[in-house]
Amino acid sequence: MNYMDLNSDLGESFGTYTLGMDEALMDVITSANVACGWHAGDPTVMEKTLRVAAEKGVAVGAHPGYADLMGFGRREMKITPDEAYAYVLYQLGAIAAFARVHKVKLQHVKPHGALYNQACKDEKLAMAICRAAQDFDRELMILAPYNSAFRTAAEAIGQPFAAEFFADRAYMPDGSLVPRSQPGAVIHDPDEACRRVLQMAREGTVTCIDGTVLNMRCASVCVHGDNEAALASVKKIRAALESEGVVLRPMGAK
Repeated sequence: MNYMDLNSDLGESFGTYTLGMDEALMDVITSANVACGWHAGDPTVMEKTLRVAAEKGVAVGAHPGYADLMGFGRREMKITPDEAYAYVLYQLGAIAAFARVHKVKLQHVKPHGALYNQACKDEKLAMAICRAAQDFDRELMILAPYNSAFRTAAEAIGQPFAAEFFADRAYMPDGSLVPRSQPGAVIHDPDEACRRVLQMAREGTVTCIDGTVLNMRCASVCVHGDNEAALASVKKIRAALESEGVVLRPMGAK
């Protein structure tokens, strides 16, 4: 039987600013990547997000990023592996407090934005993040691209790894994401996002922005919560996958 996880980046509201449709998305997704207060989110938002996830039976992962609220964690920073280790461990501790209160076990860690993209290509940075996850919990899954330094690092130290596919982001020929500064980087059309997911699920491939076709088999599909078409895309993707006989469940389900 084929299984697939649907994940989304949630808990990214802050103070009086509301971002995304978290509660509605949690009726459709199977795993939530919850912002840990650095690139987005705040203690109140984190608590509510964990509470709602627990109520709806959605698996929870940490979504740590750079301490860059103004740039939403999407601006690159020059940090050392030791700093990356400490930054991720610190944010894991924050989200774990709310998880403990709501009796939710953290399933995975998925770095956010620039931290994610930089570590995908930087072996030392990826290893530092994987070691932080391992020192926190040896069962904590690393959620990242299959062809990335994250996978290499996780496998090297025996940390669980799950590959993810981005339904609403275009890919470069090397398997990296098209920078958001370039046209066509973000896919807003739910039909197009759904077609891309079905191609990955059926054929194990993705068509890149230049027409190149890459092999790509993933256990989880991500739709960004801050994309205005997120809810429509996730609903369409879920229905399409289920019509193909795919069972939707959290990536850590046994």
